[in-house]
Amino acid sequence: MSAIDQIKAPIREDMERFDPYFRNVMRSGNRLLNFVIRYNLKSKGKQMRPMLVFLCSRACGGVTDGTMVAASLIELLHTATLIHDDVVDESFYRRGFFSIFALWKAKIAVLTGDYFLSRGLLLSLDTNQTVLLKIVSQAVRDMSEGELEQLEKANRLNIDEESYYNIIRKKTGALISACCEAGAFSSGADEHIVSIMKKFGMLIGMAFQIKDDLFDYQHTGLIGKPKYNDIQERKMTLPVIYSLQCAGFIERKSIYRVFAKKSKSNDDISRIVDFVNRLGGVDYSVKKMNDLKDEAVALLDVLPDSEAKRSLVLLAEYFVSRDK
Repeated sequence: MSAIDQIKAPIREDMERFDPYFRNVMRSGNRLLNFVIRYNLKSKGKQMRPMLVFLCSRACGGVTDGTMVAASLIELLHTATLIHDDVVDESFYRRGFFSIFALWKAKIAVLTGDYFLSRGLLLSLDTNQTVLLKIVSQAVRDMSEGELEQLEKANRLNIDEESYYNIIRKKTGALISACCEAGAFSSGADEHIVSIMKKFGMLIGMAFQIKDDLFDYQHTGLIGKPKYNDIQERKMTLPVIYSLQCAGFIERKSIYRVFAKKSKSNDDISRIVDFVNRLGGVDYSVKKMNDLKDEAVALLDVLPDSEAKRSLVLLAEYFVSRDK
């Protein structure tokens, strides 16, 4: 049994019920839109977000009709942002498949993203789940702010460690936090437990992003994004931020000049990667990532023992041990 299958075990039936429910929520009266939607569903990935919603709901009390709505809202609004991101980035691939932008171009991709956003709004209103809509909408807002902040910092290369943490809280932590908060809220858990699950999600989300940022500097060759993508895009992530802080003045200036290049050669990239490993950026980032994961797992002590709780621990471990 794979790690994901083991994590999913307590919510297998919930996920099986979710699939047709979500397909029905997305259905449109427009033939072309339905065709695009069916294509998008083929590349749905591991479904980490609905998994988190259902696991948190199970761990905090039990799955309800509201949990189905929460999982659907997360998927609808996040899928919309991914489709729009692919248009902005002119990205032709998403999870190993051609993106909607690649196959149907910008106009249809943008309109499809808009449709997903509207379905999320209507679903929350039709089911009177405005609190869940607020939770998810705040996450989408934070994600947008985080991406814009990272772009701004990449242009100026003036990001420090505190700014980095603020970016990943918004960029990645906010969505995973919303999954956990929405799942707990939908179960009927009290405000204290909902708050704890929100923090749990934020911490594992930040750990997840640090793991993602490490892939450019670890020699695994097994990653889910283009090799050295962050370096080429001048994204100042934790491994390089820490290493620059530790470097002497002359070497720091020299690495800044290489990092600032819009197009980097293989030698440039090797120089940056070697610099980060030599100055301890990878080791430091791994420690910070594991500290966040351990802090998150400790929060779960307030919950009664259950299969779902154990799966949340396994999921936190998976986030920091995955190889892609």
